[in-house]
Amino acid sequence: MSISSNAKSSLNKNSTVGIVYKKPIEACPHNLAPTSSTTVMLVIGDCMAMSLLELKGFKSSQFKSFHPGGNLGKDLKRVDEIMHTGSALPLSKENEKMTKALLTMTKKSFGCVGVVNNNKKLIGIITDGDLRRNMNDNLFNLKALNLMTKNPSTGNKDMLVGEALNLMNSKKITSLFICEKNKPVGIIHIHDLLRLSS
Repeated sequence: MSISSNAKSSLNKNSTVGIVYKKPIEACPHNLAPTSSTTVMLVIGDCMAMSLLELKGFKSSQFKSFHPGGNLGKDLKRVDEIMHTGSALPLSKENEKMTKALLTMTKKSFGCVGVVNNNKKLIGIITDGDLRRNMNDNLFNLKALNLMTKNPSTGNKDMLVGEALNLMNSKKITSLFICEKNKPVGIIHIHDLLRLSS
């Protein structure tokens, strides 16, 4: 395949498929140096590349194998490659007193604690902001379910880091629980994402 502004050129004549575009007036004041024409070729080249990508059904996971480094490599990592799991998860049972939930939040250092029901499904989250908004003499007598924000935003293990970052930015949150069938299996913090780009 070739891209040319001259249908009679040797390049076009010897190509299996020749793309011919109308040559624009160059940005060069003398209409000599290739400027506008090179931009047209870049646009056509990008259109060809994106069309081929769609025709081939090329996925972001495949992109990662060819481009593992740099910012693109960072954004194409899956969250299960960087998430905290197991005993690192800050979790509290729904009927736990806030005294215990606070200890868990402090010990795990994510600035939040996830609230789970008897089926170990995530039903809410308590953040530092929730604590500040409810700071009073009765705080320690409350149960986790009394203070939690219901239906928190969550991610899944197959989510890409770039997608998780976009979600966290749009929701203005600093931690994101990763769930399977509503059960928390991991957590990522905004600092985990920032470390990837440093």
